[in-house]
Amino acid sequence: MIVITGATGHVGRELVGMLAARGERVRALVRSPERATGLPEGVEHVVGDLEDPATLAAAFDGVDRLFLLVPGIRHEPARHALAAARTAGVRHVVYLSSYAVAADPMPAMGRWHHDREELVRAAGIPATVLRPCGFMSNTLDWLPTLRAGGYVLDPVGPGRAALIDPYDIAAVAAVALDEPGRVGGAAVLTGDQPLTVTEQAAVLAAAAGIEIEIRDVRTPEEAVRFRYPNGAPPALADALVEGLRLMRSDVAGVRTEHVQRILGRAPRSFSDWCERNADVFRTAVQAGRRPR
Repeated sequence: MIVITGATGHVGRELVGMLAARGERVRALVRSPERATGLPEGVEHVVGDLEDPATLAAAFDGVDRLFLLVPGIRHEPARHALAAARTAGVRHVVYLSSYAVAADPMPAMGRWHHDREELVRAAGIPATVLRPCGFMSNTLDWLPTLRAGGYVLDPVGPGRAALIDPYDIAAVAAVALDEPGRVGGAAVLTGDQPLTVTEQAAVLAAAAGIEIEIRDVRTPEEAVRFRYPNGAPPALADALVEGLRLMRSDVAGVRTEHVQRILGRAPRSFSDWCERNADVFRTAVQAGRRPR
């Protein structure tokens, strides 16, 4: 039995589907029954919250493998999950970290993930750490400004990123859960096309048949509002600004061969992701053009 945290997110849903299709026994940890809507038939779901350790015993009962995804910047949810895993006798953990851990110097976002990686190691359970770069699905953050005025904000200028499809992250995670020796202790996961925001927008515009205007971000506050429209704690806002500054200076883009080595194929392309999600962006732009 494999328990999946973050089972309703971009990576988690892909992973649950892959494992279920292979005939694995899968249990999704969800915060409410409603969040389990749309999970594949036959996938068990248990209501629980990593913030509340008292809710985790049922979720981990009979589990031998754990996919651990901890949102936010706090460490307590990881501690609670790992304590429940030890009690249940889990024999392997796959932790979704960040490529920022491998950066030199390590930014704040990387330090938070690094600290959680240390918690995983200290738990004494064999583990695999996956360190993906930016998700292609983060492009969905563009929807509000596309809807409002057909534009996206560019906070990184000449900086490039080899974005990775959440499907590929899930595919590597599935291998790590089934055959951890093929992945090793840690893997940095990237796509194979380092692109600027302007180049990403051009790929998306072509796939969706829309026009996209690029506007430079003028202030750090604007960058934070773009990523977190409802606001962010000061530490998280500062970490975001620091990360964007480092991304602006990376004009080559971090790229590894780990996906190719583990999966035996090239990472999925950004153009492929855009084509599969084109309707979402096309609808957003069309909605913005309708008279109000």
